[in-house]
Amino acid sequence: MSKVLILMGSESDRERMEKALPILKDAGVESEVVVSSAHRDPDRTADLARTAEEKGFSVVICGAGLSAALPGVVAAHTKLPVIGVPLNAALGGLDALLSVAQMPPGVPVACVGIDNAKNAAHLALRIIGLMRRQG
Repeated sequence: MSKVLILMGSESDRERMEKALPILKDAGVESEVVVSSAHRDPDRTADLARTAEEKGFSVVICGAGLSAALPGVVAAHTKLPVIGVPLNAALGGLDALLSVAQMPPGVPVACVGIDNAKNAAHLALRIIGLMRRQG
């Protein structure tokens, strides 16, 4: 069974990120929500990313605002697909959008719209669907 890990850098991001949960639940996909900051908890965040696959996760959705480092840090520590949700914490979310979208080669992060955890969930379901067809 496929599972989705939803990470966010701060508890204040929870309300926006949990909008993904009903979409995943309706599709019968299990999920787990965790708060772990790329800046305040770097070792814990890296460990969550490194162990996600062995814990049965197929996709990681990361919500981050301001410097929005979380999706890139997670992608650097896992081979799982990572979907970044830029969150509006400043500058209308444009800073987070650019940070999530501009990853270096070899560190891929899919990027959805600002505050759009719902689209992240829909994209995760499509990725899981592709994995199931190939598996």
